Amino acid sequence: MRYYIAAVALAVLQISWNAPTLAQTGACGGMTVGQLKSLNGFVPFEANSLWNTDISSAPVDSNSANIINYIGSNVTLHPDFGSGTYAGHSIGIPYQIVAGTQVKVTVNPGAYADESDPGPMPIPATALIEGYPNPPAGDRHVLVLEKDGCWLYELFNCHHLKNGSWSADSTAIWDMTIDPQRPYTWTSADAAGLPIFPGLLRYDEVASGVINHAIRFTVPHSRQAFTPPASHWASSVTDPDAPPMGARLRLKASFDISSFSPQNQVILTALKKYGMILADNGSAIYLSGAPDSRWNNSDLHLLGTVTAANFDVVSIGPIYTNSDVPTGASPIVSGFTANPTHVAKGKAVMLNWTTSNEIYNIISPTVGPVRGNSATVNPKATTTYTLYSTNQYGRTTKSVKVAVP
Repeated sequence: MRYYIAAVALAVLQISWNAPTLAQTGACGGMTVGQLKSLNGFVPFEANSLWNTDISSAPVDSNSANIINYIGSNVTLHPDFGSGTYAGHSIGIPYQIVAGTQVKVTVNPGAYADESDPGPMPIPATALIEGYPNPPAGDRHVLVLEKDGCWLYELFNCHHLKNGSWSADSTAIWDMTIDPQRPYTWTSADAAGLPIFPGLLRYDEVASGVINHAIRFTVPHSRQAFTPPASHWASSVTDPDAPPMGARLRLKASFDISSFSPQNQVILTALKKYGMILADNGSAIYLSGAPDSRWNNSDLHLLGTVTAANFDVVSIGPIYTNSDVPTGASPIVSGFTANPTHVAKGKAVMLNWTTSNEIYNIISPTVGPVRGNSATVNPKATTTYTLYSTNQYGRTTKSVKVAVP
């Protein structure tokens, strides 16, 4: 469930992430295609992204002790991922990597259509849904990384339909070569308006000996506030001791990790260097990760000896509430044209656009996210193409019609 300003509802989603160097499309292209496959060292987003920032020396928030007490100082760390199944469901949030040749399909928006990114999206018919092999009602996330274009597609509460399309209550597209930001107050496939995949713990990175990003986590009750990179709250609670969405917790440097297994030491080291980012309402300090048959569930369970009292809340940015959400100008679309505007079925048409102050652009239908200022389409019927240009303050659209006799 989600929270609208007019009504109270608590969500159940997730997110966060990092990178040691600038994310490049070439490195992105080195990922292995398939379900739950290796990224082969690729890390989404730029090195200066808040997901990728070393916070080991960042100052402790002046309200840290009160926030930790609000969460519950005796609450224990819990890995919300692992191997095998629990009650018939896989443990964690799955993902798949596809090539640029993956067919893009229609995604039908649901409850949060006005804050969603439009399709088409390269979602395979066999895409793993959270909770597979028998996904229950609930979050039902689908995460797809498209390696050749370096785009990340994330869907919440999605279902594969008989006609080959998908339905989803919320959708978000992320450019993995930059440091993206959703419009302030917009949600995403995650309650906090964050990307989900970058904050997942994955077996391949733990096995490599290092995690280079922040980790996603949840708490039962968050504040009606957010701090970047979050863009959305999911609560009616105004208590300043409640953690805002996007809050960053860091494992104390003094916490001794020497008695833990090498696998768990990798996780705990990342929690000291990059911390964990609050992305959703759920169980108390549950860490998000991807399912993998190689996880040692018994060993992961030993992380439960770590408590909230072993963490500090780090002060790294402003906290926005109803009274001071940033405002500014949406992108400017000064031109969006088609040449020609009348064409025989299947013939090429060049779409051209001129925009400014945008973070990302999407053209719907048939095209999807785009970079640059032109794209070729081959309409088989009369089609109206719409350019969606988005930045942290909102979205601007412009349409052009191509007639096919």
